[in-house]
Amino acid sequence: MNIMLRHVFHAALVIFSLAPGASFAVKAPTINASGYLLIDVESRQALSEHNADARLEPASLTKIMTAHVVFSEIKAGRISLQDMVLISEKAWKMKGSKMFIEVNKEVTVEKLLKGLIIQSGNDAAVALAEHVAGSEEAFAELMNKHAAQLGMNGTNFANASGMPNENHYTTPRDIALVTESTILEFPEYYKWYAEKEYTFNKITQSNRNRLLWQDESVDGVKTGHTQAAGYCLVSSAKRDGSRLVAVIMGTKSDSARVVESRKLLNWGFRFFETSTLFKQGDEIKSVRIWKGEADNLSVGVGDDILIRYPRDLKDKLKAKLSMSTPLVAPVSKGERVGSIDVMLEDDKLKTVPLIALEEVKEAGIFGWLVDTLLLWFEE
Repeated sequence: MNIMLRHVFHAALVIFSLAPGASFAVKAPTINASGYLLIDVESRQALSEHNADARLEPASLTKIMTAHVVFSEIKAGRISLQDMVLISEKAWKMKGSKMFIEVNKEVTVEKLLKGLIIQSGNDAAVALAEHVAGSEEAFAELMNKHAAQLGMNGTNFANASGMPNENHYTTPRDIALVTESTILEFPEYYKWYAEKEYTFNKITQSNRNRLLWQDESVDGVKTGHTQAAGYCLVSSAKRDGSRLVAVIMGTKSDSARVVESRKLLNWGFRFFETSTLFKQGDEIKSVRIWKGEADNLSVGVGDDILIRYPRDLKDKLKAKLSMSTPLVAPVSKGERVGSIDVMLEDDKLKTVPLIALEEVKEAGIFGWLVDTLLLWFEE
């Protein structure tokens, strides 16, 4: 059955798994990259993508997961920002981008995190990995456990810094997942991604994300570059209460990754808007339930359901309800009893669970027999 969606403009948050985006009437810009993805953080929708599930080399985008693991360890109370980390020779000798830590000296976790996030220090990545897990190899295993928990099914990490390795790969969609998780779970640390420079050991280095200087709405996230990976950039911006994340992997230059990211972000903000379609706990429909103490069951959703859609296609939105039939008692409150397909014309934007908003116990023997007979005729 189809019901027209009601549009309630309300800022809320609901978590869904990322799924490939539908084809919208508003044509996305051409993006010159090996793979890319634009997502809306509120609705968890993919708005535009290309090769979003292709295995690509992440380079320093890896450090988004490195930081995420460290944040998780801090949240769990196993380490703290004030921990002193003894710098190993391996960390000190790391090639590529550095924060210039010195061997056999101690540096706090907080300073190492800022060196990792703002200066993209490979040395900081190894030092943090060794502090958390004892070795970079053990830390990589921890990274992969976190990746599995986040649903990053196309990813395998072999190190904490993103140095080239044939067993080190990810996808634009997976990078979007860990980026979203960082933004939502660790706002107190995510703010460091917006800092334009950091000074350590009397050396000041600028954040490599040049979008921070070009767009005031941008507050992260991370650049990456190796010869094999090309130039990569994960950017996030918030405008008028909406947040988008753009993942660009495999462009040809630093300037190209900035230009392509701006194109995606501007397109997403310009042509789309977000609405709350259904609110948590509100009855969407009353449905027939058999062999229960009640004849009808109120059904709805367990979280506010948000959707991002093209501004000029609001009247094309609809929802298709699919019920478990026949619906037979007993049913517990919160139990899934069906699903809602949110549609834009003929494109499915997302599928969300439909749940029972109340408990319906099994009827007594007389009611049970009557409904059994009625169900026989229904069939």
